[in-house]
Order: sequence, then C-alpha cells, then structure tokens
Amino acid sequence: MEPVTLITGGSTGIGAETARRLLTRGHRVTVTARRAERLAEFADSTGAAKDQLMTLPGDTADAEHVRRAVDLTVQSWGQLDNVVVSAGFSLPGTLADHVPEAMRSMILTNVLGPALVVQAALPHLKDTKGRLVLVGSVAGVKNTPGNLYSVTKWAVHALAENTRLMATPDGVGVTLVAPGMVDTPFWENRGGRPNAPVMTAGQIADCVLFALDQPEGMDINHIQMRPIGQVN
Repeated sequence: MEPVTLITGGSTGIGAETARRLLTRGHRVTVTARRAERLAEFADSTGAAKDQLMTLPGDTADAEHVRRAVDLTVQSWGQLDNVVVSAGFSLPGTLADHVPEAMRSMILTNVLGPALVVQAALPHLKDTKGRLVLVGSVAGVKNTPGNLYSVTKWAVHALAENTRLMATPDGVGVTLVAPGMVDTPFWENRGGRPNAPVMTAGQIADCVLFALDQPEGMDINHIQMRPIGQVN
C-alpha cells in the first residue's frame, strides 16, 4: 500500500513543496489550508488524481476541522503514515504594534493548531509506527525584540520534544524542522520578501523528506538550517 501523509498549511510554501514531492513518490496526500481558492490552485497545479490527493479547507486552530481532516484521511485510505504540520503565520511589526485579536489568532494557529493535530493524529500514527514532522523556525531558538512569532515557535519546539517523549515508546518518530529565512508567502504578512539570503521552500521540503525517509528504528529529532549569509 502506498504511504498516506497529511499536511497542514499545504497549499503554498513548505507544505505545498513537500506535498508535490510526496505525490511524485506515489504517496496519497491530504492537504489542508484556510483558503479554499489556494487549495484549488494547488491541486490543479499538481495534476494529481482524486484518488491520490485530497484537499480540505479548514482551520488548524479548530479542533473539529482538525479531527475531520484526520478522520477523512483514514476513512478514505485506511491508514495514516505521516503527518507534516506546516500551518502558521507571523504578524508585521512587534509586540508593541499588534492588535490583541491578531495576537490571539496567531497564537491559536501556531501553538494550539499543532497541538490539536498531534492529539488527533497520534493514535493513528501509533497504528502504523508512523512519523510526525513539526515545522518550527530558527526564531524558536533565538530571541529578537518584541517578536511574538518567536514565542509561538519556541512553543512548537517544546511541543515537538514533549510529543517525542510521549510517542517514542509506541514507535512513532517525531522531528522538528527549524528553518531560517525561506522565500515563501509567509512574508506577505510582513511587508514582502526580505532583502537577505533566503532558502527555497523546496530545500526545506527536502529536509522534511529526509526525516520521513529514515529507516525503521531511527528517529531524527531536530533539523535546523539557515541560508549561507544569514548571520542571526
């Protein structure tokens, strides 16, 4: 049976590039994202058959949406082998500038969302001895002034390790992938792409696949990368 992978935040950026690579390998892939139109554009761009790619609009900060995505994936294809948690966003400016409701939205998406995915998916990953990849950030290990996004990514890094401690006795692999600057639509909310060295979403997707490709009994726990030239 072909492996089954669920990717959150998979219509653009790292999630989308990971999905493309897995589809070319014959994986059956479920991709979720908030914007239905972007999901439709992504699905059209892959040329994948309906029995290989399922797209589900939804909010990873909504427990019902997350549960539905996991349940539909398992009901459709009978198993869940891998989960890649890529959904997340940042706010422009600093903590001094943020509107409270925008802060709430970012914290729910970036912190509660991954936790809900872990909660819903872990029982199925235990059945398949599968793998979970959480996309963190260099911002999750490095403080900068007033960076609330950094706070959320520190939380994701903690979630990855305490999920690993909980899941490894059941044979589930857990990997945190923590990139530096990447050229993705992430920067749309921050005023545009930085004038600095960046990596491509495809390069980060290759690191995700490296984690998923580990042999049975081997678990890569933390991959951190920066473009050459990124000092911080």
